[in-house]
Amino acid sequence: MRTSIPPKYTWSDAQLTDAVKASACWRDVVRALGLTTTSEGVMRRVRRHTALLGLDVSHFKGTRTWDDAQLKRAIAEGHSWDDVFTSLGLRTPRKDTRARITGHAIRLGLDLRHLNAKSTAIPPPASWRIDPMRLRDAALPIAAAWFTVRGSTISLPIEQAVYDLMVQSDDGIHRVQVKTTTTKSTGNGIVTVSRRPYSVGNLAPRMPYDPDVIDYFFIVDGDFDMYLIPSRVVAGRVAIQLRTYRKYLVGNASALLGADADHEPPGVVVPVS
Repeated sequence: MRTSIPPKYTWSDAQLTDAVKASACWRDVVRALGLTTTSEGVMRRVRRHTALLGLDVSHFKGTRTWDDAQLKRAIAEGHSWDDVFTSLGLRTPRKDTRARITGHAIRLGLDLRHLNAKSTAIPPPASWRIDPMRLRDAALPIAAAWFTVRGSTISLPIEQAVYDLMVQSDDGIHRVQVKTTTTKSTGNGIVTVSRRPYSVGNLAPRMPYDPDVIDYFFIVDGDFDMYLIPSRVVAGRVAIQLRTYRKYLVGNASALLGADADHEPPGVVVPVS
């Protein structure tokens, strides 16, 4: 009758205990024991021996920047997911961050119900900070609102088109391309009025828009100044310097967006000629 022989380890209990305490992941443990980190067999033996000794591995982070203890504390003390992210030092979390943290918290058996409850507290104005890099996302609804309050009917293309908006007003239908620049108009604000044809790697050179396809460019700059420039005025160009087109300034969106107090909107709004 064969009897199982306990595995012979090349490390002692004390060495394993010290390695686990000083490590942030299993590979660190294996490395601290002077073993190869590419052997799955060695990794399994280290894990088995660690479990046999009942050693605490909750501080292991792996590729994370936080450990189990930090997550438990962040969830226990937080009132929302934003609180949890801040506690874990994740000031700009990726889209899948919440899903990953939620899954890990569930595996730890943590109660998340208080994080999903809707708060009735009104966040302070300072918490709604303006991110200039999101201007590109905001420009389309800004343009749509500008045309809408002037009695125009707005349509968005169902399929991909060269223009962003179809605007119907009393004088006809206009195709509008929306552009942005985070550079302020007081400086040498450059904005592209061109497009890049589809190519592998998106490396094709930019080409001007055909003025027979686009009627207007609606442009929002870093000062939230809004321009409505006829396409024929910039025909053939791939980029323009906005300060030379101030006659096409049609307004400023800073009041709507709650721009900083030191922002100085233009004193005169010149209509489109």
